[in-house]
Amino acid sequence: MGETLMVLFLVATIGYLVGSITIKGVELGTAGVLLVALVFGHFLGHDEALVEGLGMFQDLGLICFVTSVGFIAGPKFFRNFKINAKSYILLGFIIIAIGALVTSGIITIAGVPTDITVGMMSGALTSTPGLAAALDATGSANASIGYGIAYPFGVVGVVLFVQLMPKILHTDMDAERAQFEAAQNVGDIAKKDKLFHVDPMGFFPYALAIALGIVLAKIVIPLPGGAQFSLGTSGGPLIAGLILGHFGHAGKISFHVEKSVLECLREFGLALFLIGAGVEAGSGFIEILKEHGLILFVYGALITLIPMIVGYFVATKLMKLSLFNTLGSICGGMTSTPALGTLIRVTGTDDVASAYAATYPVALVFVVLACQFIGIFL
Repeated sequence: MGETLMVLFLVATIGYLVGSITIKGVELGTAGVLLVALVFGHFLGHDEALVEGLGMFQDLGLICFVTSVGFIAGPKFFRNFKINAKSYILLGFIIIAIGALVTSGIITIAGVPTDITVGMMSGALTSTPGLAAALDATGSANASIGYGIAYPFGVVGVVLFVQLMPKILHTDMDAERAQFEAAQNVGDIAKKDKLFHVDPMGFFPYALAIALGIVLAKIVIPLPGGAQFSLGTSGGPLIAGLILGHFGHAGKISFHVEKSVLECLREFGLALFLIGAGVEAGSGFIEILKEHGLILFVYGALITLIPMIVGYFVATKLMKLSLFNTLGSICGGMTSTPALGTLIRVTGTDDVASAYAATYPVALVFVVLACQFIGIFL
């Protein structure tokens, strides 16, 4: 455990230094942790005990991140979803459908094996549940290889996209933020001073949301074609956090969590998640590329870029969503947890998490279905 902790925090230290490097106003931010984790994974990935230990921290980090997002988005989520529900559902479907079409094209035209390509789709869309569906549908461990190849750009590509688009459009971020927050304003959900707080920082409701979320994560719903769907550790705590954050209390018991606590746990959780995922994906990375060629990187990038670009134009030109809602929805449609952290920092408002949280569950369902169906029928 001592070695695992040393690697964990060494990767975080170097990763944040790399992420702080700014080139023409663009930086990787927390995604720098992922790149450093990939390098460590290449050299240390043979140590199964280390990878397994970091995997436990990865799950913990993912749970902490999505629970924090749920609490932050909860007070305004349902109002925002009610206003833009059709747009969020349609956008989530379109993004995943385009990704599935690109994946199918790579299989049929380029002749890349189905198991590797479906894994690449789950990696390009940074979807762990999608990878599970791909493994189940193909019955091949090669799906994990494809996931590892496409995952790095799946993270970095969306992180860069949400930073570059406002710059390309020369967006006045202060004016855009003011307009966006005015549209999101719904007032305080609960009166804090009239409620009983189990602890001053809000760890009680936070722990409660995680416990409830893990219960939700274990519920399995059968889908057409023999597929199955579950919210998993990424979706269950997110939904639980949204619900507790929305209601704010149960009777006289407060569910309020201090914003500073949520922001700290959100960033800490994201870093833990990226370290675990990066080290795992980095192990055996070079050997995979030697066998299948660098062109797989290009295919993975296409599965990330094309759905994201199409989704952006559909959201802005057809659905007339604001820039912040559009970028938040794209992060959700791409099921990109790391990009949401970047988007919150770029926009300067936590409210973009509402659009992410509204689109994410829709995309999650469709990416699981797409991986299942492509794996079975192609």
